[in-house]
Amino acid sequence: MLEHVFSPLTMRGKTLKNRLTVPAMVMNFCTADGKATERYIAYHEAKAKGGFGMIVTEDYAVEPEGKGFTNIPGLWSDDQIPGHTELANRVHKYDTVLIAQIYHAGRQTNSFITGHTPYAPSAIPCPVNQEMPEAMSIERVEEVIEKFGDTALRAKKCGFDGVEIHGAHGYLIAQFMSQYTNKRVDKYGGDLENRLRFPVEIIKNIRAKVGEDFIVGFKISSDEYMDGGRTLSDTLTIVPYLEEAGIDYVTVSAGVNGSATKMMPTSYTKHAWNVDAAEEVKKVCSIPVISVGRINDARIADTLIRAGKVDMVAMGRASLADPALPNKSKDGQLKDVRRCIGCLIGCVGNELKGIPCACALNPTLGREYEGDVEKAVVPKKLAVVGAGPAGLQAAITAAEAGHSVKVYEKSAYAGGQFRLAAVPPCKGEITEFINWQTTQLDKLNVEVAYETEVTADTFDAERPDTILFAAGATPVVRPIPGVDLPHVVTAQDFLDGKVNYGNSCVVIGGGQVGAETANHLALNWKSVNVVEMQPAVAAEEVLVVRMEMMEDLVKNHVGMHTSTIVKKITETAVVCEKDGAEFELPADMVVIAVGSRANNALADALTAKGFDVKLIGDAEGSGNVMKAVTQGYDLAKTL
Repeated sequence: MLEHVFSPLTMRGKTLKNRLTVPAMVMNFCTADGKATERYIAYHEAKAKGGFGMIVTEDYAVEPEGKGFTNIPGLWSDDQIPGHTELANRVHKYDTVLIAQIYHAGRQTNSFITGHTPYAPSAIPCPVNQEMPEAMSIERVEEVIEKFGDTALRAKKCGFDGVEIHGAHGYLIAQFMSQYTNKRVDKYGGDLENRLRFPVEIIKNIRAKVGEDFIVGFKISSDEYMDGGRTLSDTLTIVPYLEEAGIDYVTVSAGVNGSATKMMPTSYTKHAWNVDAAEEVKKVCSIPVISVGRINDARIADTLIRAGKVDMVAMGRASLADPALPNKSKDGQLKDVRRCIGCLIGCVGNELKGIPCACALNPTLGREYEGDVEKAVVPKKLAVVGAGPAGLQAAITAAEAGHSVKVYEKSAYAGGQFRLAAVPPCKGEITEFINWQTTQLDKLNVEVAYETEVTADTFDAERPDTILFAAGATPVVRPIPGVDLPHVVTAQDFLDGKVNYGNSCVVIGGGQVGAETANHLALNWKSVNVVEMQPAVAAEEVLVVRMEMMEDLVKNHVGMHTSTIVKKITETAVVCEKDGAEFELPADMVVIAVGSRANNALADALTAKGFDVKLIGDAEGSGNVMKAVTQGYDLAKTL
């Protein structure tokens, strides 16, 4: 079934055992001076062990002034070679081809990161970073070209199999290629050949320094999705020039900083959304083409290759969620693959904060150096109350450690409130993670007692050593006049199918839950308004996810009333106040989505009876799925 994706491919004498690659992703795991840490090495080693045919490491800056993030790797100096040599040695143990992506951020950085005013082809600031860059002189351009070649040579000395030149995502090379950012009138600007002079000279400089037995790839955005930026037609014209200059493969991505949703697609983006552009690139060149962009299943990857659209498939965030995806898929263990759901909470969310990245679903990401879960010296008898993400992860980890575990869930299904989060549009993949958790429990022979409500007396006979209390939280219902009317419901009850739709709906509370519930209602042809006290809707969402969510809300004609207070609810309307003026929103259905609070009366009762009770997930304090899963994992490891 997966014969195409698991067929070999050879470039420059290096044979890839399969067509699954890990693209470069900033993780912030290195030191500030670009040196490799054990965290960084073990992170990549896990992917090699997991079976990926090729790994492209994250942006190796060619000089300190080229860094776009604080803790990324670099090979601008010989003293950085030893740690990255260790990386190459450990990845090669698993017959994986290792490529160093090399780059210069250009204007897409800030002086507080690099200690220098950003460089760019022209003095035009990035719309995201905002800092005015310094237009590069010809001498400075030629100096950076040499630094790309020197960095590639250091990568070869480390033992890497090749480099990938980062010419995508609006970084320096992309800035030179695009008339959106390049307004020069010298030999590096103006017509097409002048704008391509910079990348072409970089390719030739690298090849001259590394020789013929070294892979040189190139990453390019198919379309910049910015007014005046490169389009697919431009890219199709450019790639043959790059091939003639000497590249061995091309990775087709999309976007720049100003079109971030194209660079970092979320659950609102369809699978393999950019593959048609990659297919067009494949028609104009004779080198392997790699597609990237929301591909999280080896079956999809195989289909793309079988259809002749591309030669290889990059699975970035899919590899964060499950670094063993290739091996599991090849062995037919498809239900054991923990698939990325496009939430971006720990990866992009942490990256934008400048802190080490994590994964909402995979608590071991970035912690691979800690090793596997150790077997308990003295196995315990554990009861887990609640089958939400926190409880199920705790049960999985505890069972892996050798403890005896039983899970109790009062409803008929696993997942808790996270299961309800799958109901709104573009969130359906959440159910796959819940399936993954229950599949792991089945394999570990952990019993889940569904439709079993725990009371203070439940454990009197069994007397577990520890009770992991993960019973979640209950919705908050504020004392708004009219809140007890029959057409007023909680978001949880609505999403759980306990009440039917109205036609004119008002959602009180514009956080993530309220916004997604409103989107769900609007998609089902309802008139919807959201009322939020704060100045913005879904302000807590990861920026890129929020951008796509807001696009959806606007497209679905959802009215958004921010900095607005609800005064009362009547049988036909919600009376609101903004800036001292009252107005009414018609409503035959009102949905309350103003948060939730832990209801731990049962936990207190169990503690009072002498049980060792530990709170996790929303029972400990409200938070997102990453907090829940991480807490469940960490607590179970320490029992």
